[in-house]
Amino acid sequence: MSDVGLFETLELTEYEATALAELLRLGRTTAPNLAEATGIPKARIYGVLDSLGDQGYVKIIPGRPKEYQPRSPEAILERAKENKRQEFESFERDVDGQREEFLARFGPAFERGGDEITPAEELFYVVDVGEPSESETRRLYHEADRAVYVLTKSFEYLESVEPALEDALDRGIGVRALFHHPDLLDDEERRIQERIVDRLRADHAGVEFRFSEGRLPWRGTFTDPSMEYDDGEAIFLVEEPDVPNHMRQAAITENGSFVAGFKRYFDLVWDHESAAEPT
Repeated sequence: MSDVGLFETLELTEYEATALAELLRLGRTTAPNLAEATGIPKARIYGVLDSLGDQGYVKIIPGRPKEYQPRSPEAILERAKENKRQEFESFERDVDGQREEFLARFGPAFERGGDEITPAEELFYVVDVGEPSESETRRLYHEADRAVYVLTKSFEYLESVEPALEDALDRGIGVRALFHHPDLLDDEERRIQERIVDRLRADHAGVEFRFSEGRLPWRGTFTDPSMEYDDGEAIFLVEEPDVPNHMRQAAITENGSFVAGFKRYFDLVWDHESAAEPT
């Protein structure tokens, strides 16, 4: 990965990333020296450095000429997190400031429109498989109050939901994963599953998992099932081996009865048709 690529997470412009990378090598220097070292036009270098200073990544030392000193790599990463935290808090305040007017204006209209929806239409909505479905899955982990259940072949998407999974575990949410037994997988899927299971054991010991002895008819995640049928949410795919993922959609339901049905199925397989360790 290039130096500039290492700064993608910080959401810097190309000039900002180039300047900061070179500053970390040079240490304290002047704008003309940095422009010479990086090839950034002198007409742009001061604005670039001022922006890095505003974001807290560079110290601006008064003088004739001014000098610029990078903060340590560790301090830069911590400041990046703090910047995002403050950005979110500002966004949250803005949203809360509009809440009353927004709800007053659109709430009644939404309720009137919802009166026309039949119970069958309310059961599901869909999102594309890939980043949209993974985003919804992360949301379920973050919003879970009691428990998260996972039905999966090999949990190959673990990396994309891992921070959300860790957040759930940190909040004391129980997490159980039901894998396909390795005998039901092809060689590539088996290798992926083995790697993921090793990672769960090493980094996420709070996750319980077992291996289903039969093929699971669907894959997905559901949270907070209730036998009173008044809570819970799920995202899932029906097993369709001949349809590639990029052509598929995942169904999402907030129907408590449906989620309770998932839980009954999960428990039956977990208790009677699964193994603690693949053999």
